[in-house]
Amino acid sequence: MAKILKVKNVKDYSSWLGHTDSHPLVSIINYEKVSPVWHSLNDYSIYGIFFHDEAEIDLTYGCGKYDYKKGTVICVAPGQIGGKEDNGEQVMLTGWALLFHPDLLHGTSLEKTIRNYSFFDYRVNEALHMTDEEHDTLVSLMRQIDDELQKRHDELQDVILVNYIELLLNFCQRFYNRQFITRRLENSDILMKFETLLHNYYENGLQFTYGLPTVQYCADKLCMSSNYFGDLIKKTTNCTAGNYIHRYIISLAKNKLSSGLGISQTAYELGFEFPQHLSRMFKNVENITPSEYCKNIRNGKHMQM
Repeated sequence: MAKILKVKNVKDYSSWLGHTDSHPLVSIINYEKVSPVWHSLNDYSIYGIFFHDEAEIDLTYGCGKYDYKKGTVICVAPGQIGGKEDNGEQVMLTGWALLFHPDLLHGTSLEKTIRNYSFFDYRVNEALHMTDEEHDTLVSLMRQIDDELQKRHDELQDVILVNYIELLLNFCQRFYNRQFITRRLENSDILMKFETLLHNYYENGLQFTYGLPTVQYCADKLCMSSNYFGDLIKKTTNCTAGNYIHRYIISLAKNKLSSGLGISQTAYELGFEFPQHLSRMFKNVENITPSEYCKNIRNGKHMQM
C-alpha cells in the first residue's frame, strides 16, 4: 500500500518540506529555499497551486501517471490525491507552491465562486502549460503574496490574501483560455472523435442499456475529466457539451419523425424513459414540440436546420 501524506492543513505539507509558515491558513513555498526535498504522495484537504521551473517528475494523480515538466501548473482541491510516493530519494527543485485552507474563504465571495474555477477538477494530463510571460506573472503574484505573509497580521490581511488568491486564479483561467485557443487544431480532432463517439453509441444500441449518452460517459471514453471536456467543447463550439449532445439526439429524432415514426417509438429508440422527456428536450432545442414538427412536415413546411 502506498504511503500517503495527509495534508489536512498547510502546515502538514510545509513541515514535510522543512518550511515554516507565518499564517495558519495560507502558505507560499519557494522550492529553491527548501530543496532538496523528499517526494510525497498527498491526500489534500486544502487547495494547492504548484509549478516548478526545472523539473521532470513522474507524478501520480488519481489513477493516472503524468510527467511533470517545466512550466506546468497543477491545481488541486480538497478530496484529491496527487504527488509521488517517497522512494527514499531527494530532488532539487525550483518553483513555487501556494496552499490555502478552505476556512480562509469563509464569508467571502470567493467561497461561493471558487467552484467556478473548473480547472481544480481537471486531471493532471490536462494541466496548464505556461508561456514564459505567464510564468513570470504567476511568480510575481507568488512573491507579492509571500511579501504580504511576512507583514504583521491585522484585520485586513486575510481580505488582502483572498483578493490576491482570486487574482491568481483569474490569471490561471485566462491562461487556460489561451491554451484552449492555441490548441484549436487538437480540439477540432477531439470534436470529431466526440461526433464519432455519439454516432457509435447509437449505432451499437447502447441507449437501450444505458439510456441517453451523458457528458461524463463521453469524457471518460475520450480520457478526459468531465470539467476539462466540457470547457474544451464550450471554447471550441460556443455550446456546452450537454447541449451539444442534446442537439445530436434531436437531429436523430427529426430523422426518425420525418420518416414517419411515431413520437413514442422515437423516444424509445433514442433511449428516453418517457416520451414527454423527448418532447421537453425537443422544445428546448427547436422551440417547437415534436407534434408541431410533424404537423409542419405534413403541411409541407420544411424547417431549415
